[in-house]
Amino acid sequence: MKNSILKLAISAALIAGLNGCGDKKEETTTKEVNKIIRIGATPVPHVEILEQVKPILAKAGYTLEIKEFTDYVTPNIAVNEGDLDANFFQHVPYLEEFNKNKGTDLVKTVNVHLEPMGVYSSKIKKLSELKDGDSIAVPNDPTNENRALDVLENAGLLKFAKKDLKTKIDITENPKNFVIEEIDAPQLPRVLGDVTIAVINTNYALTANLNPTKDALAIESINSPYANIVVVKRGNENSEAIKALNKAINSEEIRKFIEEKYKGAIIAAF
Repeated sequence: MKNSILKLAISAALIAGLNGCGDKKEETTTKEVNKIIRIGATPVPHVEILEQVKPILAKAGYTLEIKEFTDYVTPNIAVNEGDLDANFFQHVPYLEEFNKNKGTDLVKTVNVHLEPMGVYSSKIKKLSELKDGDSIAVPNDPTNENRALDVLENAGLLKFAKKDLKTKIDITENPKNFVIEEIDAPQLPRVLGDVTIAVINTNYALTANLNPTKDALAIESINSPYANIVVVKRGNENSEAIKALNKAINSEEIRKFIEEKYKGAIIAAF
């Protein structure tokens, strides 16, 4: 009888010990997962900037996993569905329009940089060379099209009705009968040979070796509200991981990198 009781006691102790090890292993695994920050971004300059953020976060005990995208929709869906912790590619007007149209619940955490939108051409050297009926390509998503049309209006090429989000149908004055072509933003550098001028977001211009301060025929004002931001799903903005990400991406090391790498083509916005 005593031997049976002793065997039962030993078995119970072993089971408890194994369970304890399991709990510890599970706790360690969870902790390790929480130390990984998954972020989505478009290539230039966003991924380039995030590569500089990696070692800063590593010092704080976090691993930054960067997922590269070439569109403006998938990274927001991925954050909203929990496949990513954050993304870095957009500005507030685009985010607000996306939330409204897609029913997502995404929020900004911090500003990072401004990419001034520019007007480019492979056919003319200055805007005064534009002729009657020339074609102008602009982004086809609502906020960036509105932004591009502001650049054209400020350059004196067109006038528009006052709207929050205008398109080519809101033109009120077009003395040279320009033809506005609405095209996916990533494709704009590729159509430069097919149109007279194109208004291009800087991240896509840079991938085509176009620098807004050197190559643009007209450029967006430095006071533009379209700073690029870090975005997360609502409710996650105060997590320790996101706080660490915000601190790293708004650090002096990143400010210095932006200044030295892009030489004014991209401007720190923090």
